[in-house]
Amino acid sequence: MQYTLSDDDLELKQMARELATKRIMPLAEEMDEKECTPKELIDECRELGYFGFTIPEEYGGLGLGTVSFMSVLEEICYGNAGFGIMVSVHNTLVGDAFKLFASEELKQKYLPRMATGELIGAYCLTEPHSGTDAAGLTTAAVDKGDHFLLNGTKSYVTNAGHAGVFVVFCRTNPDDKNRGISLMAIDADTPGLTLGKPERKMGIKNSDTREISLQDVRVPKENLIGPLNGGFKQAMIILNGGRIGVSFQAIGIAQAALDESVKYAKERHQFDRPIAEFQAIQFKLAEMATRIDAGRLLAFRAAQMKDDGTPFHREASMAKLFCSRMSNYVTNEAVQIHGGYGYIKEYPVERYFRDARVTELYEGTTEAQRMVISRDLLKE
Repeated sequence: MQYTLSDDDLELKQMARELATKRIMPLAEEMDEKECTPKELIDECRELGYFGFTIPEEYGGLGLGTVSFMSVLEEICYGNAGFGIMVSVHNTLVGDAFKLFASEELKQKYLPRMATGELIGAYCLTEPHSGTDAAGLTTAAVDKGDHFLLNGTKSYVTNAGHAGVFVVFCRTNPDDKNRGISLMAIDADTPGLTLGKPERKMGIKNSDTREISLQDVRVPKENLIGPLNGGFKQAMIILNGGRIGVSFQAIGIAQAALDESVKYAKERHQFDRPIAEFQAIQFKLAEMATRIDAGRLLAFRAAQMKDDGTPFHREASMAKLFCSRMSNYVTNEAVQIHGGYGYIKEYPVERYFRDARVTELYEGTTEAQRMVISRDLLKE
């Protein structure tokens, strides 16, 4: 399968690269140290329309496809992966939940404000005792007639501190593990919804990640997203799109690490010549670049298939599996090329190394991707 970026896509990608290099990268070290994203950077991306990138035009968004968005997302993550995942989760996991499954009333209620960035979305699936085993979640929603009453805890919620709306998976039928889960939209100011403290993480430190507590939270029946007890299937469909986003996050991190390594190899002298002249360094750079290109092709294939309406769950898992491992490989080699300097914070490859690690963990671990791929193969 071939993919081609249109002239408009290339222009958007170039604009995103300029934003990354001129605005995001100069703030990256500070964001990592302070573990937060400046409001002015979020506001700037609101004005650029990045929070409405994939939201249909009839709801105030740009209405652009997955390929277009992912070409931009790579550049944002090139600048800073923690900020990139905010934009990704909002557009993919939360945006797809509303676009694919919500009633027209819910779309009208939330999507226009999401498109402008007035509301930032957060996706709540993982719990303290259920990660890969998504069907094992225990957050309970009890039918109270005109509303549901929710109680439970959600973990590792990306965007929690910025969110205006949470899409929450909860158990509505305790007797059916897989088909007893539903998806609901909950406003951030709903009584009983409280945020935990920001998690202290190894990487993507400026991504706001928290636990949220739901204690007797009243959710109107009309805030049910999709059919009652249809949430597990919805979660699997939504995650397929999110995995493409993580793939491009991984690519952005890796490309930044490669570019820094090429620059350093030309500048660093040992034995009276640049280390770029040593074959050992050259071979590292060649392998890094080849793996990045291979991952980008896999990821764009999945993005194009999503845009075409073709089943893409295997391809999304292949892209996420390969790109996340690739990013960890590339950033490790970048540190190695930098030697001792790669281990100190003065050089950004130290941060890229830490940021890349999470790409093998969230939105389905490396092991989970292998399960998806192998099960699909064995069905044939």
